[in-house]
Amino acid sequence: MKHSDIQQILDQQAFESKRGGPPEGFPQLADIPGDRYVDPEFNRLEIERMWHKTWVYAIHADEVPEVGSYVQWTRLGEPLFFIWGEDERVRCFYNTCRHRGAPVVTEESGKSRGVSCKYHGWTYNTRGELINLRDRRDFVDLDMSCRSLIEVRCENIGNLYWVNLDNDAEPLRDYLGPVATNLDECKPDTLMLVDKTAIKVDCNVKILLDAFMEVYHLKSIHQNTVDRFLDHRGSAITLWPNGHSRMVTPYKREGWRDPGVKGLPEVEGMEPWFRDTNYSVLAYPNFVSPIPTAGIPLLCFWPDTIDTMTIEVHWFAPSWGDGERPEI
Repeated sequence: MKHSDIQQILDQQAFESKRGGPPEGFPQLADIPGDRYVDPEFNRLEIERMWHKTWVYAIHADEVPEVGSYVQWTRLGEPLFFIWGEDERVRCFYNTCRHRGAPVVTEESGKSRGVSCKYHGWTYNTRGELINLRDRRDFVDLDMSCRSLIEVRCENIGNLYWVNLDNDAEPLRDYLGPVATNLDECKPDTLMLVDKTAIKVDCNVKILLDAFMEVYHLKSIHQNTVDRFLDHRGSAITLWPNGHSRMVTPYKREGWRDPGVKGLPEVEGMEPWFRDTNYSVLAYPNFVSPIPTAGIPLLCFWPDTIDTMTIEVHWFAPSWGDGERPEI
């Protein structure tokens, strides 16, 4: 990060800490309608026109570590799987045979030189191409090149792989804009997957996501934890195009450092300033990541139903060498 950008954030934090009211010219904002969280029709439109047309983070390269490695993925409510191809490219496909629609992958994860439908045995290579089928004599003039698995847009930033169900979507980096630049600070092509877990929560997905876009709640919810060291009155929030944003919250005392990252390996060459501040980016619609020098803790918020959700917690870190995995 440029020192001029850091200074701009520090100036913004200083302004936020000292102001006694809204900034001059700040508009009067309308209340958010409650229907945005409880209306079934609005929820349906979100799934159709937002979740299914937006880039979302899916997997880390370590989840498909070798040629032929595959993993199922269904967070968008569609049957998908990722596979590492012989050309060393990770692809995403619908887990649907082009013959009668049965799944071609039935295990949650595994490794194979190709995938084969268990219903009628149609077989595909790691590039999704149909390469074999039983009783070809009964499929006169079948053009096998037209029966490849249906591929889903899949692009990456380093070892982080994203998907978009919309084939006409703009490229990932164009969509993410400054978020991609921020992730580059962490050298994502060097980060390893340390841990991944999923937690079910009984609320609309936006309820929990909202809490990670502000620090106003710290004194109510986190009196004995986060509020002890973060100065919520000095938080500097920057809104970016496409719904992305950045929130940088200063520590209450200079030189304080998150004890959760002490002793962990750090990203080589990363700006040391990230070590001494609470820096978080939101990639719309559901990706939240604080960015410390010890790698990336990542939170992804997924809707299950209109009033239930899953939060996925990932931890990526630079290589820790030949020793045991770092504790988090």
